[in-house]
Amino acid sequence: MIEMFENPVKDLWRIFRVMAEFVEGFDELATVGPAVSIFGSARAKPQQQYYKLAEQTAFELAKAGFAIITGGGSGIMEAANKGAAEAGGRSIGLNIELPMEQIPNEYQNMSLNFRYFFCRKVMFLKYAHGFIVFPGGYGTMDEFAEALVLIQTLRQANFPVILMGSEYWQGLIKWIKEKMLQEYHFISPEDLNVFTVLDEPEAAAKIITDFRESEGRSGIQLPPGMRRNKNS
Repeated sequence: MIEMFENPVKDLWRIFRVMAEFVEGFDELATVGPAVSIFGSARAKPQQQYYKLAEQTAFELAKAGFAIITGGGSGIMEAANKGAAEAGGRSIGLNIELPMEQIPNEYQNMSLNFRYFFCRKVMFLKYAHGFIVFPGGYGTMDEFAEALVLIQTLRQANFPVILMGSEYWQGLIKWIKEKMLQEYHFISPEDLNVFTVLDEPEAAAKIITDFRESEGRSGIQLPPGMRRNKNS
């Protein structure tokens, strides 16, 4: 959430900090190639099934040539960075400054640090050829919902969104279908097609690989007048 700016002078300096975070993020991530952003709970433990599933999924994606981007913390983020690193891939952590300090996991081979959540969110989207969402809490739900909104409203986002762990997500999917769609008509039937529910790492990797080969695009697309030409 954007901080409340209470002092005009401080506001100005915050604007420069925001710009600096965008510039550093764009500069660092522009060279990583196709990437997949992976989300999930920081509280998942190495012995739990979803930690292992995230590690396997990231491993498969890294083998297929994708960089893996996570929030850089523990749990599912650590598992995904670990899988990517073990496959010899780019293992990227977008770390965030929190009141209760987040400790970056040891499996990142590229780390960026952010003060502002909204800058960090843009980085998750800008270079993504896919989102994979593992079981998690409010932060995970926020990232999932934002991806759905951007795709649903055609706001410059176009990539696969995959929910991993059907047992975890089945209650939410049931509620979306029965309440949002059927009872209240707050979404359209085609809005259910913007995400896929899976349990197999290989299947997730195939969906995103197929998308890369057919579309060749990452998450946020610049308007035509702002796109770089090949020689810029």
